[in-house]
Amino acid sequence: MSVLDASIIPVLATIPVPNMSLTVADIARQEGNTLVIDVGYPIAQVKASVESEIRSALEQQNIVCDLRVEQRIPSVTPGNIKQLIPGVKNIIAVASGKGGVGKSTTAANIALALAYEGATVGVLDADIYGPSQPQMLGVPNLRPEVLPQNKIVPLNALGLQLVSMGSLVTEKTPMIWRGPMVSGALQQLLTQTQWDNVDYLIVDMPPGTGDIQLTLSQSVPVSSSVIVTTPQDIALLDAKKGIEMFRKVNIPVVGIVENMATHVCSQCGHEEAIFGEHGGAKLAEEFASQVLGRLPLKLAIREQAESGKPTVAADPLCAESLQYRQIATVIAADIWQRAMTGPSGPTIEIADD
Repeated sequence: MSVLDASIIPVLATIPVPNMSLTVADIARQEGNTLVIDVGYPIAQVKASVESEIRSALEQQNIVCDLRVEQRIPSVTPGNIKQLIPGVKNIIAVASGKGGVGKSTTAANIALALAYEGATVGVLDADIYGPSQPQMLGVPNLRPEVLPQNKIVPLNALGLQLVSMGSLVTEKTPMIWRGPMVSGALQQLLTQTQWDNVDYLIVDMPPGTGDIQLTLSQSVPVSSSVIVTTPQDIALLDAKKGIEMFRKVNIPVVGIVENMATHVCSQCGHEEAIFGEHGGAKLAEEFASQVLGRLPLKLAIREQAESGKPTVAADPLCAESLQYRQIATVIAADIWQRAMTGPSGPTIEIADD
């Protein structure tokens, strides 16, 4: 049966679901004598502890039943967009108002964090002019297989499915294209890629608010977006434009990632906010959003990304990786929350202002 036994509900209602306004009672069902907990975001690293906590709570009340915790990642899609991407459940856009703030590094680490927690993850490098994901994910010289009907098979990069213009041209080939050609190239990468049951497609956006951003928002169902910035005022000005852009097309902005928040001297340990303080927090407050994480200006993050093994892949248990993993979990939990409680997603509204 699917209805919970009356004796189980009060016990499960005391156990909160992390990052959600729900309790375990809200996501549980019964199959005969088996209690099934359906979790809607990746939980590979904490599944055992979740099972242990629930089992312990039941045993304290002398309730005996089999327990099964299952990962069931839902999809959030806007109802007015007909062109879904086969093989993709959710699209997460990682964007910034300006370049040089660590957006691509953040996108790669969020993707790796979701995969580390048990999701199937794809990465679309939408920066047609300056693709960097092949280098960051350790496949700078590989070319994808092209099937009949020009279907592209994504590269396997650190367990991620990767498609990038950087894998289709040489590193010395400049993309001297006008806007319509760039938009057309993005459409091809989106629709002609043979994605294999991807739970989350991370789209590494180019900086700014131009053709690529508009093409993405009008063409495919974007579930969520994340804004990456540094604390300095100039970066925050551009980040505001990025948030406003997503709001105008009704794509939810889950939160803000503040990069280069502080610098810790490798010699003496002195910590200094060289790009300013509380910029991300002020931006989040202004737009009723949240700061998902504050990453330091650290040599290792840069070196790991440039070597083809970003922080989460290089050391998944270090302090910075734990931040990226928490950021990824909050993003995924937000998608699950909206799939359960809200309308099926954003609708597209283009305004002249």
